[in-house]
Amino acid sequence: MDAEEARILFEQPCEFIWAADSIKALPPPGAPEFAFAGRSNVGKSSLLNALTRRNTLARTSSTPGRTQQLNFFALGRTPETAVLRLVDLPGYGYAKVAQSKVDAWTLLMRDYMRGRATLKRVFILVDARHGLKPQDTPMMDDLDAAALIYQIVLTKADAVPRAALAAMIEATQAGIARRPAAHPQVLATSAEAKTGLAELRAEMAALL
Repeated sequence: MDAEEARILFEQPCEFIWAADSIKALPPPGAPEFAFAGRSNVGKSSLLNALTRRNTLARTSSTPGRTQQLNFFALGRTPETAVLRLVDLPGYGYAKVAQSKVDAWTLLMRDYMRGRATLKRVFILVDARHGLKPQDTPMMDDLDAAALIYQIVLTKADAVPRAALAAMIEATQAGIARRPAAHPQVLATSAEAKTGLAELRAEMAALL
């Protein structure tokens, strides 16, 4: 599927269909799923909104820890005939909630990613201004252990000068080079400037 076909694919209706706060509460398996993970306030919700050309599909917030469940969105004419699902995962790292809640949703994310047959890829979002941080390591370790392919997506790329962004992409690729489940290509995106979105849509479309 080429970039134009991917663009048309993502012009279909997209809507929230499910929130899960436990493994037992997950929706029944259906369309292929693509999960978005990352540190708190890395821009997951903003990127999901930009990918689907919507302003309020996923709620954005400046408060770390706002997303506390696994939120599922169906892309397709109807939820029942969805061609894919987008899954907004809780942010990891610092959050303005009790540590017990953070521990609970961290365990939920791990169980979901290790046991979901319909999960095609996990996109780990990383702020392009800061690069990989120690908080990203446990997530990558878990995915490596589960042999589940994940791909680094830099966010907020518009806030980084072109030369610095190229250096950040190179450094990030070097940082994941020895990880067995890491996809070698690092994508740079900006929800604000709408850059890199076509490449990310095409990446998902190709996996269908």
